Amino acid sequence: MRLTARSEYGLLAMIELAQREGEGPASAREISELQGIPPKYLEQLLVALRKAGLVTASRGARGGFSLERRPSEITVLEIVEALEGPLSSTVCDDERSAACGKIGACAASGVWSRATQALRDVFEATRLSDLALEQQRLETDDTRSA
Repeated sequence: MRLTARSEYGLLAMIELAQREGEGPASAREISELQGIPPKYLEQLLVALRKAGLVTASRGARGGFSLERRPSEITVLEIVEALEGPLSSTVCDDERSAACGKIGACAASGVWSRATQALRDVFEATRLSDLALEQQRLETDDTRSA
């Protein structure tokens, strides 16, 4: 299981798009500036998210990116796996087990498997709409306290 900046930045971009639902496409430049994501890196992420069927791109003066489905229909697991690949334990996978010589006889493999499953469960239960609402609440609270 490996989570990188791809997941972090990709999730921020998707939250931004979810918050703009119904407002039309957002340009990569806008998302980059608002979320502090390096522009070239964001372009790579958006390509992967588009290939996974999570965002759509439109060209033209008012073009940009928007969600392919409603935020309530997109899970964090889908986003992470679109950017990182399948979420599975890499600590005790077959290749490493063969190298350490403990295939099927390692007490640690069970804990890694359970940890990976717990992470998958949380990501699968969390909808993009949940995060967009939470972000909106945080921003509202932040403006009230300022």
